Amino acid sequence: MKSTILGGLALVLMATGAAFAEDTQVPVTFSGGHDIGRGDFGRPVNLIAAALGVKPEVFREAFSGVTPAKGRGPSGEEARRNKEALMKVLKPHGITNDRLDEVSNYYRFRPQNGELWPTTSAKAHAIVEGGKIKKIVVTEPGSGYCSTPTASIQGMNTALKVTLKYSTELKKNGGIDAIEVATK
Repeated sequence: MKSTILGGLALVLMATGAAFAEDTQVPVTFSGGHDIGRGDFGRPVNLIAAALGVKPEVFREAFSGVTPAKGRGPSGEEARRNKEALMKVLKPHGITNDRLDEVSNYYRFRPQNGELWPTTSAKAHAIVEGGKIKKIVVTEPGSGYCSTPTASIQGMNTALKVTLKYSTELKKNGGIDAIEVATK
């Protein structure tokens, strides 16, 4: 009896033009987000600095005292001097040698071999009703974005603004915090 009443109610609503519009989930596609800045010494400085709990400028200052061994691994003496230069700037910010090693090892990569530091792709969808975006839902923030990725909604010519969230948690660092329709 309940389904007959509800079915009848739906017919009445449809007959009076009060039919319910159905929301549609449309995938959001991400591209980029792994650009390294010019003054970032070939490293994802935004991610490293956030993982260490300092501003990017602090890490850039610390790394400016490092002398990279080009085309080879550093000698023991070079490694010691480089670590000393880094810690001279980072230690006053409460960063230990162990934490610096943990973060450095996590974000270590060889671009010449086509490698990238650890990343997880973000996932999101837009709730669309009548061709208009009602909201955007991030279902997986991803991680490892050191620059803002481009986001687009399949089949829609809508500019989106992506905001990243940086964290000291390595597996969450550089994830998508929010996506909004960009205002003009």
